[in-house]
Amino acid sequence: MIGLVLFTALQPAAAAGPSADGARLFENHCAGCHVNGGNIIRRRKTLRLAALERQGVASEQAIAAIAAAGIGQMGGYGDVLGEEGVRAVARWVWDQAQADWPRT
Repeated sequence: MIGLVLFTALQPAAAAGPSADGARLFENHCAGCHVNGGNIIRRRKTLRLAALERQGVASEQAIAAIAAAGIGQMGGYGDVLGEEGVRAVARWVWDQAQADWPRT
């Protein structure tokens, strides 16, 4: 993400314990650009199921790979989230995408 990245904490997910909470990690590290599954930088690159399918990344594994290594303008968060955190975020994002990002 070029220039506009909002971080509330840059601590590895390991600090959160073995059962890292995907929703909390998403809120802390991803929601600044991906509010409710959207994308404030690139409108068509959202986390909604139709967009993930269009981009060929409609799986938990593909989302985890992007969260870890980044893609396009988005940098990777593997070092920040740690392996378990990346998996937790990917699992949560995939669940939200399948549920059409319900508002809580």
